[in-house]
Amino acid sequence: MLMEGRRKILIMGAAGRDFHNFNVCFRDNHAYEVVAFTATQIPNIEGRQYPPSLSGKLYPNGIPIESEQKLSFLIKSHAIDEVVFSYSDVSHEYVMHKACMVNAAGAAFTLLAPQKTMLKGNKPVIAICAVRTGCGKSPVSRKVCEIVKGLGKKPVVIRHPMPYGELFKQRLQRFTTYDDFRKYDCTIEEIEEYEPHVEQNTVVYAGVDYKDILDAAEKEADVIVWDGGNNDTPFYLPDLYITVADPHRPGHELSYYPGETNLLLAEVIIISKEDTAKPENIHMVRENIQKSNPDATVINAAMPVTVEDAGLIKGKRVLVIEDGPTLTHGGMSFGAGVLAARQYGALEIIDPMPYAVGSIRETYGKYPHMENLLPAMGYGRKQVEELSASINRTPCDTVLIGTPIDLRKIIRIDKPAERVRYDMQETGEPQLEKIIRAKLRNFSIS
Repeated sequence: MLMEGRRKILIMGAAGRDFHNFNVCFRDNHAYEVVAFTATQIPNIEGRQYPPSLSGKLYPNGIPIESEQKLSFLIKSHAIDEVVFSYSDVSHEYVMHKACMVNAAGAAFTLLAPQKTMLKGNKPVIAICAVRTGCGKSPVSRKVCEIVKGLGKKPVVIRHPMPYGELFKQRLQRFTTYDDFRKYDCTIEEIEEYEPHVEQNTVVYAGVDYKDILDAAEKEADVIVWDGGNNDTPFYLPDLYITVADPHRPGHELSYYPGETNLLLAEVIIISKEDTAKPENIHMVRENIQKSNPDATVINAAMPVTVEDAGLIKGKRVLVIEDGPTLTHGGMSFGAGVLAARQYGALEIIDPMPYAVGSIRETYGKYPHMENLLPAMGYGRKQVEELSASINRTPCDTVLIGTPIDLRKIIRIDKPAERVRYDMQETGEPQLEKIIRAKLRNFSIS
């Protein structure tokens, strides 16, 4: 539907932040016409439509979702006035390359201020964010939930969106059991984020419309825990803003978007994985925090890896499976699985690339830094089947599962398998509980 006189907008996204930005800033705004979304990072999300049930009365036919590869064509063919960049965990250089492409095609390039996209709730919000994908947000989020429960209050987790299926069905999702994962036909990527909370009997919400999600969650929560995705900023205005930094990637806290924004806005910064990082890298991260956000409280933390049966690892030839996004757009070359293999004395880490099939094999071409490990990619049923085939084709004694979930519940693994777990442990004087207790006291719910 042509909207005369309105500023024409194109939103660059990856099925998550882009939809939230639309819902909050553009959905019912008569000053703008959002012509299309573009999509990248996540396989098979372009070619869909943001449906009328979500797009609102100004868009009775919905909004198309196009491939980002068509960006310049879309700007020129629709005479786009402004492109709103709306996805995360990309380098500052990457962002400016996109800005130059957009400007060359004839449109303005915009980064929305995070405060303009944060919804205000009626319950206290503790936000856990990061400077990069794979810093350890999930263990920190679980730790925060444990602390809140220990103070006699009920936390409810709201997770950053991963709406990779039928969007109108995913408007508002609530997870309390494993059956809920099947109910919503969740991908591996989604279950990785929800299952650890569900295992701890913590209610999790996610979906597409985060105003509706907040309204529902607040009906049963004393405290909202925002469990961020990638290195994105929160969708809700935090009462306590926690950012996790990773000393395995020193300097990235100042060179990735919008992770540096999280660093600058944080009240508490947790330097994670100090038990496995080089001292000089920890020092570099600490110096960068001091220069950028000297008023933040810095918490030192370890994330030790544990297994139930070390005998399945010691002296064995192991296939290591790691969290997919941490390896891909997170840029890591190892994760908890590799650390566990080294710690528990594996004889050899088998290279699975020669045995990978389909889209799993293609992933190695796109991310050549991955060596001797298998990324747990699972954005659809076909890819899950290809992941299973890749695992079972690889000759090894043990499959070492370094993902946040137990893959044995999802796919058939024909070999002995062992799951790696990792949790946050403060290494200095415990501060996080004191900080949370003080915050909740301000809301008279301590």
